[in-house]
Amino acid sequence: MKLLMLSDTHIPKRARVLPAPVLAAIDEADVVIHAGDWVDDATLDLLEERSRRLIGVWGNNDGPSLRRRLPEAARAELDGVRFAVVHETGPAAGREQRCERDYPHTDVLVFGHSHIPWDSVTSGGLRLLNPGSPTDRRRQPACTYLTAEVADARLIAVRLVALPLR
Repeated sequence: MKLLMLSDTHIPKRARVLPAPVLAAIDEADVVIHAGDWVDDATLDLLEERSRRLIGVWGNNDGPSLRRRLPEAARAELDGVRFAVVHETGPAAGREQRCERDYPHTDVLVFGHSHIPWDSVTSGGLRLLNPGSPTDRRRQPACTYLTAEVADARLIAVRLVALPLR
C-alpha cells in the first residue's frame, strides 16, 4: 500500500496550486494523508476527487467550512498499522513523551503545523512523522512531502521528497 503524506498546503495563500509532483504522487498513492492547514475548500475537494482514499484533519489556519468537513484528529488502521493524524503536537521539546501519552494504541502519528520535516521514534515505539509543506518551506532548504509504504503490517520505505525551488 503506497502512502502520500502532506500538510500545510496553505492554498491559495502560499501557492496558487499544488506542485505537479504532488499531484502525480496523489495519483500514485493508495492513501493520501493530509495533516491540516488546507486553507481553502478547493484543495480538499481536489484531494477527495483524486485520491483513492483520503484521511485528513483541519489545522489552525482552516476556517469554519473546513472544520465542518474534517475532524480535528483522525485514526485509521491501514493493513495492520495504526495511524493517527493531527495538525499540531505542541513544541518540539517533550513532543515524544506528549504524543505517547496522547496517542496510545498508535503506531504512526502524522502531524503538521511547523512546516519542518520530522521523523523520529519514541522510546515506546511510536513513529512521529511531519511531512513539512509542499508550498511553504519557511526556513527549510526546500518544500517537502513524505511517501511511504505499508507492507506486512509494517511502515516501510519512508522517504522525504524535496521539491525543486521555484
